[in-house]
Amino acid sequence: ATAVAAYYANEKEIGLAVNQVMHDAVVPREELFIVSKLWNTDHGYANVRPAVFRCLKDLQVTYLDLFLIHWPCTGNRGDEVTPKLIDTWRGLEDCVREGLIRSIGVANFSAKKLQGLLDQCTIPPAVNQVEVHPYWRNDKLIQWCKEKGIHVTAYSPLGSPDSESLLRRAPGPKLLDDPTVGAIAAKLGKSPAQVLIKWSLQHGTSVLPKSANEKRIASNIDVFTWEIPQEDYETLCDLGKQSKMVDGSYFISPAGPYRTMEDFWDFSYLGEENPFK
Repeated sequence: ATAVAAYYANEKEIGLAVNQVMHDAVVPREELFIVSKLWNTDHGYANVRPAVFRCLKDLQVTYLDLFLIHWPCTGNRGDEVTPKLIDTWRGLEDCVREGLIRSIGVANFSAKKLQGLLDQCTIPPAVNQVEVHPYWRNDKLIQWCKEKGIHVTAYSPLGSPDSESLLRRAPGPKLLDDPTVGAIAAKLGKSPAQVLIKWSLQHGTSVLPKSANEKRIASNIDVFTWEIPQEDYETLCDLGKQSKMVDGSYFISPAGPYRTMEDFWDFSYLGEENPFK
């Protein structure tokens, strides 16, 4: 699987690699699962198809396996999100009908915002990609999505160690340095990163670990021939700290449409405590 996004500015680079492996017959296209995302400035029915075509051109492919709305944000100010999210979604549905995209989904959507799409869509979201790790377990949202037939993909499974610098957020807890994680890793003869990735898989999600280091990438993949014992898995599920690392606070504005973190994440919709109070 290959995950890219317009915002990451990596589509052309990945496209060159995809073209090379297909040209050299290393991997056929049908064995690649290519995912990209629609950025905030490309919301709106009329903007979706051109954005998809730009993505296809940069990636040098004729279709995407999965395309996600990156955030439930368009950059507008006011009481409501405009263009409406459902209008963007209808543009994606038409791209599916046209054969440009195989599956469509979202990222960083609350259950309430997902329900808003489900109430009006023709093709339901296949995926919700959200932050999940032992310091932000997201149990209620994962269960809600499961009941609705929406697969959850976990990003930042290692606790987003680079987000302090990338997002300029205040220093937070370091999941990779958690003594409980370290003790379980030592017991199993695995790295803390491997334990956290395996925890996400056992937690019922697919997982997106991020690394540019070849050895770490190989290590991150080595998680399919062993299990975290149930007792240790439950210990990781019971870590007291719950801290969202990628919190979306940069989208909060007194001018709206999201004036508070509750507006953005809709914690009360699933009866969750707002961690930002």
